[in-house]
Amino acid sequence: KMAIPGRTMAVPSLLLFTALLSLSCAQQQALLEYLERRLLAIEDRISLWHDQTNRYATELREFKQQIVGLLENVEKEREGLRSDLENTNTRVDRIEREMDYLETQNHSPPCVEVDEKLVEQQVTNVKEKQKDKYDKLTDCRDMISSIKAMKILKRMGGPKGTWTKDTKTASEKVYIFNGTMGETLYEFSTIREFTSSSGISKAKQIKLPFPWGGMGHIVYNGYAYYVKEGKEFQVIKYDLKNETVVDSAVFPAEEQVPVYGLSPETYIDLAADEEGLWALYATKENEKNICLAKMDPRTLDIEQMWDTPCQRENAEAAFVICGTVYVVYNTKLASRSRVQCVFDVSDMVTNEDAPLVYFPKRYGSHSSLKYNPREKQIYAWDDGYQIFYKLNMKKKLEV
Repeated sequence: KMAIPGRTMAVPSLLLFTALLSLSCAQQQALLEYLERRLLAIEDRISLWHDQTNRYATELREFKQQIVGLLENVEKEREGLRSDLENTNTRVDRIEREMDYLETQNHSPPCVEVDEKLVEQQVTNVKEKQKDKYDKLTDCRDMISSIKAMKILKRMGGPKGTWTKDTKTASEKVYIFNGTMGETLYEFSTIREFTSSSGISKAKQIKLPFPWGGMGHIVYNGYAYYVKEGKEFQVIKYDLKNETVVDSAVFPAEEQVPVYGLSPETYIDLAADEEGLWALYATKENEKNICLAKMDPRTLDIEQMWDTPCQRENAEAAFVICGTVYVVYNTKLASRSRVQCVFDVSDMVTNEDAPLVYFPKRYGSHSSLKYNPREKQIYAWDDGYQIFYKLNMKKKLEV
């Protein structure tokens, strides 16, 4: 037997057709009705699935619109809260300034009558203690009352640095220690030249014989006093006129640690006031608190040392006025700088007596604060910005 090509697949169809012919009309009608019912059932299921799909798509679209609306409302509420916080911050700043102003204008009346003789006796006792502890060079009795005004001069250099004028003489020259270490001291002839210059183009560049480290340098009476970079902390006295090293001295403190918690590059912070030259430092022996030393600007000898109650943690910088140390604090997430600890070598000012001084909120935190006793203002370096703070002063033991 041979298979005929092309006819093999046609055999089942032929058999089905033959079987249909062999069915009766009634059976054919029943089969057609059955097939029709099955087709209708399939069509109903398809229609139901289509309706459900449309309903799910509609619900999903409505849900998406609800979520979008909720997100828009949340964003609006967040913007509103942000605006309220900014307004609150502005009002708090204004209230603080007004309170500082009122404190300077209206002194609190005494609760009891003050015996003038008793006050004079107290003042005499304080002066006698002062003679025992520290021999003052001047009759300076000024202390900070408030921040009178501030002026942002310009932005030059890195986030950290030091800028100052000569704190002893009437020289108009401006000196820049840019960064946390280096070998070059920049000198501008006037403030106007400094503000009008583009970068350091107009500055005289002084190549120092030894590299400096930290932000604790000062210019005093024609000399630059700076801390030499290295493990052995050495104070260098450099003659700016002759451009020569006049003297140097290893700082007499062992196992030193950064003096300020928020300025870890500074181990010794040199300061100048009406009384002369000072040094702020810290050691592992008294690791939590800041120490103070009085230096002889001629020989760099240490005349006297004090342990202050001011903590290193969250301290960013400090300065000295009339023998009183003002330590400025902040937070690791930069906020408002404030004087939070005061130490007076003559015991005439305590933390309770000193006003709570806030610096206007600016960019970050101060890497250096250099007080100029002739001008009664502070030269500050804040995130690369050079700033003036003019001070309101009052007398210690003011009655």
